Amino acid sequence: MKDVDNKHLKTFLAGGIAGMASKTTVAPLDRVKILLQAHNTHYKHNGVFSGLRDIVRREKFSGLYRGNGAQMVRVFPYAAVQFFTFEIYKKHLLTTFGNNHFLKLFAGSGAGITAVIMTYPLDLVRARLSFSVEFASANGATAASGYFSSPPGLRIWSCIRNIVQNEGGFAALYRGMTPALLGIVPYSGLYFYTFEEFKRFVLEHFPHWCGTYVDDKLLLNIPSKLLCGGLSGAVSQSLSYPLDVARRRMQLSMMQPETYKYSKGVLSTLIITYKEHGIVSGLYRGMSINYLRAIPMVAASFTTYEIIKQYLGLDTSINA
Repeated sequence: MKDVDNKHLKTFLAGGIAGMASKTTVAPLDRVKILLQAHNTHYKHNGVFSGLRDIVRREKFSGLYRGNGAQMVRVFPYAAVQFFTFEIYKKHLLTTFGNNHFLKLFAGSGAGITAVIMTYPLDLVRARLSFSVEFASANGATAASGYFSSPPGLRIWSCIRNIVQNEGGFAALYRGMTPALLGIVPYSGLYFYTFEEFKRFVLEHFPHWCGTYVDDKLLLNIPSKLLCGGLSGAVSQSLSYPLDVARRRMQLSMMQPETYKYSKGVLSTLIITYKEHGIVSGLYRGMSINYLRAIPMVAASFTTYEIIKQYLGLDTSINA
């Protein structure tokens, strides 16, 4: 029993560190994505690279990582819970129903749902801080959001307090969770399933190129982990992206009077976004950034996770 608890603790730790590494890797692209998804007034005409350039010009280099503090507070428990519950769900499903690879898809979806429910308010706070703009000027920084009136270490709490007091109580901290849950089912399911399948495929068919033996177990080498992780990220992001846009729209809806209309529900938000901006510039706005960020993000996540699992002595063989 003690060995089982110790294994679960190691899995939880590995997942949390993997999540922090992956999100820090793509934090600047995440900020641009949020600004474009919700058509921020100051950056609505920007693309990916012009957006990165203008953030540095207007808000200094640190602007690229605005909201990343809240992201780190959120992402450790989110990723830890996601990886931890995936291993548990996968083990119990395979034990109950046999070695069916499609069960890993259901395990991934369940893990994603669990992680979203447990950490959603911090995701909303992170989006609010990332969407806020603070300009640098010769006379010092002029904040465009009340969140910046608080010292950096207290901005997360200031944001939470502002939402609860002014937007409808604690329920407001879960605005946009419906599209988040709807989106996480295909995203997280495919996220884990495709990685597991890519991993199994390359180890079975290209063991000399993609594998390495550690304690007589065939494991993926680092380049193959990056490749499998990147491909799984690109596949999983494609199907769930409009729901990700709806989630961000709803999370940010109460920040400006003209965006209150996005607070009424996921279907209403999708319809309004489509009518006003269409498919490419609306429902899939920022998708190019999503591909750019998905590959390094998921690759860093799975690679870090697998490396830490190996370091901690957890089983990462082909049958894991």
